[in-house]
Amino acid sequence: MGINPILALQGALGALTALFVAGWSAAVVAVRRSPTSTPSPATDVRFPTLTEIGIGALTNFFDTLGIGSFATTTALFRFLRLVPDRIIPGTLNSGHTLPTVVQAFIYTTMVKVDVLTLFAFILAAVLGAWLGAGIVASWPKRRVQIGMGAALLVAATLMLMTNLNLFPGGGEALGVRGIKLLIGVSVNFMLGALMSLGIGLYAPCMILVSLLGMNPTAAFPIMMGSCAFLMPVGSLTFIRERCYSLRAALGLAIGGIPGVLLAAFIVTRLPISAVRWLVIVVVVYTAVTMLYSAFTEPPE
Repeated sequence: MGINPILALQGALGALTALFVAGWSAAVVAVRRSPTSTPSPATDVRFPTLTEIGIGALTNFFDTLGIGSFATTTALFRFLRLVPDRIIPGTLNSGHTLPTVVQAFIYTTMVKVDVLTLFAFILAAVLGAWLGAGIVASWPKRRVQIGMGAALLVAATLMLMTNLNLFPGGGEALGVRGIKLLIGVSVNFMLGALMSLGIGLYAPCMILVSLLGMNPTAAFPIMMGSCAFLMPVGSLTFIRERCYSLRAALGLAIGGIPGVLLAAFIVTRLPISAVRWLVIVVVVYTAVTMLYSAFTEPPE
């Protein structure tokens, strides 16, 4: 009797998640043992506030229902002035990692998808994230602001197109082969790299899957599996470079896991279209203010 490939994938994800938790824990212990003379968000070891935990719960709740968490979290961070712009990408990736892993375990179990397609897309996204995180972690504040401002406008556009039903309906296939597989892998590689800048992978991946003629439901294990594998890889780079807010990221993780479970097993249906209209307005406002800051504030 052969090994179930999905169980093998979940086993690998469990091992990778354990490495991520160990790496993050070691970084926190190192900060506690050797406090720096110049405190920074990456060395703030205080327990997260209820606001930070609440943001994690809210954004991951809607993330599980398909809205995404990066754009909404960025908007809340900026509105409440919780995290400096330059380290928002690192905070998003590190804080949302564990809730996303929970989502991946749920959807790879519940939704059928072609194994080769799933594995290939995930590997491509991981390689893209590993490359992208190393680049973004070294960027100055202005470049991060411009990149994230543009990313938020892209996210808002994708949400708008979703609400207006402007995306292809997809097909019935649960996987692809040949040139379609090559195209899918190449695009998912780029989406993985863009995750490091704060561009959520969900909406673009849903579009990609539909354009390739696959069943849109197959996008859920692909996009959540891709994020679950790529985020620990990219996040450890941000953590190692201390390019994130430790306190805010921990709040996202603590609040995010119950938010995922609530959306997946209890509140499984909401007027998502109406919620998405509200999110579009908030995200556009956040993008405009971030770009305004990039071009009006003095450079670091």
